[in-house]
Amino acid sequence: MEINKLSDTIESDVASVTNDGVEKCKGYTPAIEFRNVSKSFGEVRANHKISFDVKPYEILALLGENGSGKTTLMNILSGIYYPDEGNIFINGIPVDIHSPQESFKYGIGMIHQHFKLVEIFTAAENIILGTKGKQIIDMKAMRKEIQELLERYGFELDIDKKIYNMSVSEKQTVEIVKMLYRGASILILDEPTAVLTPQETEKLFSVLRRMREHGKSVIIITHKLNEVLEISDRVAVLRKGEYIGTVETAQATSLSLTEMMVGKKVDMDIKRTEPQNTKTRIKVDNLTCLDKYGVKVLDDVSFEIKAGEILGIAGIAGSGQKELLESIAGLQQTEQGSSIKYYSPQDGTESQLIGKKTKHIKELGISFAFVPEDRLGMGLVGSMGMTGNMMLRSYKNGISLFTNETVPRNLAVRVLNELEVVTPGINTPVKRLSGGNVQKVLVGREISNNPTVLMTAYAVRGLDINTSLTIYKLLDEQKRAGVAVVYVGEDLDALLDLSDRIMVLCGGKVSGIVDARNTTKQEIGLMMTKVAGGESDDE
Repeated sequence: MEINKLSDTIESDVASVTNDGVEKCKGYTPAIEFRNVSKSFGEVRANHKISFDVKPYEILALLGENGSGKTTLMNILSGIYYPDEGNIFINGIPVDIHSPQESFKYGIGMIHQHFKLVEIFTAAENIILGTKGKQIIDMKAMRKEIQELLERYGFELDIDKKIYNMSVSEKQTVEIVKMLYRGASILILDEPTAVLTPQETEKLFSVLRRMREHGKSVIIITHKLNEVLEISDRVAVLRKGEYIGTVETAQATSLSLTEMMVGKKVDMDIKRTEPQNTKTRIKVDNLTCLDKYGVKVLDDVSFEIKAGEILGIAGIAGSGQKELLESIAGLQQTEQGSSIKYYSPQDGTESQLIGKKTKHIKELGISFAFVPEDRLGMGLVGSMGMTGNMMLRSYKNGISLFTNETVPRNLAVRVLNELEVVTPGINTPVKRLSGGNVQKVLVGREISNNPTVLMTAYAVRGLDINTSLTIYKLLDEQKRAGVAVVYVGEDLDALLDLSDRIMVLCGGKVSGIVDARNTTKQEIGLMMTKVAGGESDDE
């Protein structure tokens, strides 16, 4: 079948289109149709006989818990995997997609969470990179085509700007324009708002609506239900590798969608308790850190972490969040003049942490728990099971653990039961588990250490709402037990509901510290981009 015939069927099949681009058809040909698509990896069944469609002129949200098969299905559509059985139809025509290159031919483009851009190239150079054409490139003509695309869909982008000078939002724009330049009519976006400010998210949604008006089909994989309800036309739900159903967004609620994903009623509220007997546990003064190029990633940062409360930290990606937590944990080199003091919960004894490695901090009797951003690189050993990873936390306490696995095994069983970790067994390598279950193992292990300070970096990134609520509950329990909790997050709605105070970082500096009960998502978003800021109200 001729590939170019695929694009000829859309306009004739759409009966009518409203002004905002949402089609109302009397018999349309789906832009995409899955029929009984299945995919397994060994004994793990990722997708089982999935059948549903995506309409032309539509934004479809794809929802499901971690491990439900969403990413696998989209990887099949984009040519990364090939289905074990079933068929895919594009505009009514059956297709076989064996590679990402073939998916491009069918007008399919996927924008992943981790961008695939050449940092030293400009936006324009990245957009045309890999396109087929004459050996001599007419950059003037190509630049004109790119500018026309930007104007058509309302993108804001300097096409002569180098990628390494761009914000996350700008890089994402380059990825989307790159796909459109290659002729994509079907776009898949994986967690597109994960690291965007509210203002950047709204700009993205405006662009997606314009794309819908121009006949594009857009599939969004996300866990942010409020955004699903705002941007999508319909929602398709997967559960444990199977298709549950598709609903009109206008007839859905966060609660109804969550029940479809989980299969039971779920309490959606993030329960924030009032802080009790808060005392300063860590005091940071004039903290400055440099990266390997000598550029300041933290610049004169000062704040307090208090026992019995949750301090939320907000900021666009790369604002110094990672270096901040690692400095406190003794994993990051700091500059002269920096100070991090720890105050003992027993007698208030003051200890200077600057210059001390993690081992020396532990020898002082200070109990830190750290859930890093890199779960399987810095947090857990992917090739080891739950028992082995529990053992890592205390292997320096004595040789006995290497000859007697009773203690780490019992801890693994307790974490598995209390956090409902889904795994074939406690000795199954954790790298085989879904992202949500990996995070449960990591958080469970760190909390089991009975810390006085618990620091978490993006603890719910990429996790479904049910798993996220479990993590939020654990953090609040630690707060009520008198632990000083630091929560670095990117979902501002959750950050506002969970935290007691929120510190905003921008370019390695503190834009401000606000009471989470008396601020708004918009105010935090402005502080993240330097539009607002000023004096801290920490004290």
